[in-house]
Order: sequence, then C-alpha cells, then structure tokens
Amino acid sequence: MPNEQDIYEEHVLDHYEDPYHRGPLETATHEDEGKNPLCGDLIQVSLRLGADGKIEEAWFDGEGCVISQASASMLIEKLEGKTVEQAKEFSANEMLELFGPQLTPNRQKCCLLSWRVLQSALHSPINDPSDDSETGSQFGGPSLGEES
Repeated sequence: MPNEQDIYEEHVLDHYEDPYHRGPLETATHEDEGKNPLCGDLIQVSLRLGADGKIEEAWFDGEGCVISQASASMLIEKLEGKTVEQAKEFSANEMLELFGPQLTPNRQKCCLLSWRVLQSALHSPINDPSDDSETGSQFGGPSLGEES
C-alpha cells in the first residue's frame, strides 16, 4: 500500500494550494454538486458548454481533503476545452491515473468525487427561466453510498 507521504506529491500539493479555476462560474450552462458521505468532502462543478459541443469553461468549488480538492482542480484543467463526448468517455481509471499516487479504496472515493460530479453536471443543464421546455436528466451512475 502507498505510504501516506506519497499521496502528497508536489503536483498534488500544487493543485491544492493553487487550484485551477476554483470559484463560481456566473455564465454556467450546466452544474451539479456532490458530497462524499463517508468523509464530508463536497464538490460543485460548473460548466459552460458551447453550441459546438465543447466545454468552453469549467470551474469547481468545494471543501474537503487535499485529495478531493486537488483532484477536482486536475480534472477541470484536463477537460476544459474538450468536447462533451470526450468528457463523458473519460473514465474513473483515467481519473485515478491523472491524480497520480496510488490510493486506498476509501481515498479513491475522495479522488473520484469530482469525476462523478462532472459526469452528472454534463447531464444537468441549468434551466433558463424563460425556457421551460428544457429539463435536466440525472446521471444514472451509482452514488458514493451505493459502492462497497
């Protein structure tokens, strides 16, 4: 198993201390949030999707451990500018590889929280009050509480 110190590699701490696009996104077209019930980590992902199917802008906010916050920053940086399809195809294993250090199963949940929230946000448009024809669908994946 990994040494606890290995989890805090320099690139992880860089993303935690100086996160990429952390804060609100006033022009968001899609967003969602999620919480890890095991530890209380909270992540909100806000996206502005373009008509061309690309993630024009991506931001996150939240609170929690170094792993949850740093991995959110890494994910937002990686997927901004990609197409929605590329983001949907980005797998949990790819997320764990992006993070870097090997994690125990419980710590993997911290790392994957932002990935789960991003996947859900892609399916969660913010309804325009002047257009009531658009309704958001919910992500059909398992919740953190359903995993063993």
